[in-house]
Amino acid sequence: MNNKKNSSKKKSHPFWRFFWLTFLVVSLWFAWYSFYAPSNDITWTNDIKSAQRLTNNSDKNIMVFFTAEWCSPCRIMKRKVFADNEIMKAINSKVVSVEINIDNPNSEALVKQYNIGATPTTIFINPEGKVIDYAIGKVEKTKFLEMLENQKRFSEK
Repeated sequence: MNNKKNSSKKKSHPFWRFFWLTFLVVSLWFAWYSFYAPSNDITWTNDIKSAQRLTNNSDKNIMVFFTAEWCSPCRIMKRKVFADNEIMKAINSKVVSVEINIDNPNSEALVKQYNIGATPTTIFINPEGKVIDYAIGKVEKTKFLEMLENQKRFSEK
């Protein structure tokens, strides 16, 4: 009687085992990939006041990158744009870079000042804090290089 009970159970088809295992592996890889951001050689500060002091001794503008820990497009931008050697050199030579985590209570005033409603948001400001250029959302490498090149023209005025 006991043998009949065990033999009446249906075994799942091998395809479904393979399917769910593949689905699990791909899902885990995508989750890791979405939040992976390599280190870069950009000189970041997280304080706008110190960035303004740094620009007093140079002809650079300030780039402020508004991000959050949970922001997947921010991570993708850090991985695809900021980790690029050409971008790193351009940022370090043309602007003082500031990274602001919008979830940090200390950055609340800055988020309100520049009316930040989405991440990532990248703004370029002059040393006095006036917005020169901005981009809301993920920016691709070529567009970002174009924005950096425009900084040279703004600082020459």
